[in-house]
Amino acid sequence: MFGLGSYFFWIIALAFIIVIIASAIRILLEYERGVVFRLGRFSSVKGPGLKFIIPIVDQMTKISMRTVAMDVPPQDIITRDNVSVNVNAVLYFRVVHPDKALIEVENYLYATSQLAQTSLRSVLGQVELDELLSRREKINQNLQEILDRQTDPWGVKVSNVEIKHVDLPIEMQRAMARQAEAERERRAKIIHATGELQASESLAAAAQKISSASGALQLRFLQTLTEIATEKNSTILFPVPIDLLTPFMEKNKGD
Repeated sequence: MFGLGSYFFWIIALAFIIVIIASAIRILLEYERGVVFRLGRFSSVKGPGLKFIIPIVDQMTKISMRTVAMDVPPQDIITRDNVSVNVNAVLYFRVVHPDKALIEVENYLYATSQLAQTSLRSVLGQVELDELLSRREKINQNLQEILDRQTDPWGVKVSNVEIKHVDLPIEMQRAMARQAEAERERRAKIIHATGELQASESLAAAAQKISSASGALQLRFLQTLTEIATEKNSTILFPVPIDLLTPFMEKNKGD
């Protein structure tokens, strides 16, 4: 009986040792870091690979170092010119200091998400609708700087913020469509008036040029007749002005 009891004792001891060794081994992936607490106090940050900790004494928490793409839920925002819009965005950030991300804030993912929502409402509430639609790059940069500055104590680096969609009320969409149509009509009228002005200037210059030459008007008249005569499906009757025959009469007198 003594031998059997000793046998079971060694089996239990061996199993206990295996459990202790297994609990002391940690494997961290390339994009992970392990934050180690020893007896409740921060000890170190371990890199990727096979790592050993002291069982029971040490506690390790894994933190991902990869960039996180987080959707900012649609926010109801009133712009500075009192227009109600619905805006959503996407936030790109990553953990650069795993110890701060675990110690300084309870849940850095939730905290960053809430901070992005409040910052989005705060920043867009200070701009007008036209600026929101036409100057998104500047607004995105402003949001990124604000979020990066506020998340820095948490060990989080905000690399980019992009406004994805701006949902306007139906009435505002119709008003903007009418405005765009009126703008297109204004440009069309300006282009037409500019063309008329240039044409009138060209015609005035041509008239002055023709009037300075004695036979230019007659040649232009004959050229017009030649152009009309190319179409043989009609009969043309036109009076011959005396002025047209004057050069020929003067030439005969000279002969």
